[in-house]
Amino acid sequence: MIILYEHPLSPYAQKVKIALREKGIEFESKTPDVSGGGFGGSEFLEANPRREMPALIDGDAKIFDSTIILEYIEEKWPSPPLLSSNPTDRARVRMIEEVMDTYYEPINWGLAEINFFGRAKGELAETITTNAKQQAKNCYQWLTKQLGEGEWFNGDCFGWSDLCVVPYINTSLVAFGIAPEAGSPLANWFERVNQRPSIAQTLQEANDSLAGLEQFSKLLEQGLLKREYRDHRLEWMIRMGGLQVVLDGIEKDNIRFSYDFS
Repeated sequence: MIILYEHPLSPYAQKVKIALREKGIEFESKTPDVSGGGFGGSEFLEANPRREMPALIDGDAKIFDSTIILEYIEEKWPSPPLLSSNPTDRARVRMIEEVMDTYYEPINWGLAEINFFGRAKGELAETITTNAKQQAKNCYQWLTKQLGEGEWFNGDCFGWSDLCVVPYINTSLVAFGIAPEAGSPLANWFERVNQRPSIAQTLQEANDSLAGLEQFSKLLEQGLLKREYRDHRLEWMIRMGGLQVVLDGIEKDNIRFSYDFS
C-alpha cells in the first residue's frame, strides 16, 4: 500500500491526492505529528529530510516534493495520462504549476498568517490583506488567459495543470472569500472541475480541516509550532509590507526557515 504523508490543507498534498485518485491508485493517508515543534515518526523524516508535506512511500521508493511525486506517479502509472505527449503543451502545463506553487501559494499562506494566526493587526493587517486580494485577482486574470476558450487548463481534457490550479482557488474562495467573477470562464471552469469525484473528495477534506487551524494557532501561541518562512513566502510577506511580521516572528521564535539536512 502506498503511504502519503500529508495535511488536507496543503495544496501540494492536494494535487498529489487528486492525481492518485484520478488514476485509481489506492493509498493510505497519514499526517505527521507536529506538536512539540517537531515531526513525530522516523518513517516520515526518512522519506522527507526537508520535513515538508507531502512525502510518498511506495515500497522502497521514498519521494518528496510534490512536483517530483507527480512525475513519479505519471511515469509509473501512465494511464490515464495527465500530461500531453506534445512537448510544448507539457511545458505550458508545468509553467502553470510553477506559477501556482511559487507565486500564488504565498497569497493564501500569507492571508492565513494574518487571518488565522494573528501575525498582524489593525492598519498593517489591512494593508497586507488588501495587497494580497489584489494580487490574487490579478492572477485570476492571468489564469483566464491561460484557460482561453477551452474547458480545461490542460487542453482538450482534464489533467496536470487543472489539478495544480484548483487547490489554490478553492482555499482562496472558502477561507478568504476571494472568488472568480461570477459567470467568468474561470468561475465556470471551477464549477466544472468540482464535479470530478477526485476533486470533490479532496476539496471536501481540505474544507473540513479548516476548523483545525484553531488548534494550530494555539500551538503557535504556546511555542510548540513554528510556521515555515521559506523562499517565496518570505519574499511575499516583505513585498506585501509585512517586514515587521517577520521580525516579530524571529523575536518570538515562532517562525522558522528551511531545516538543515541530517
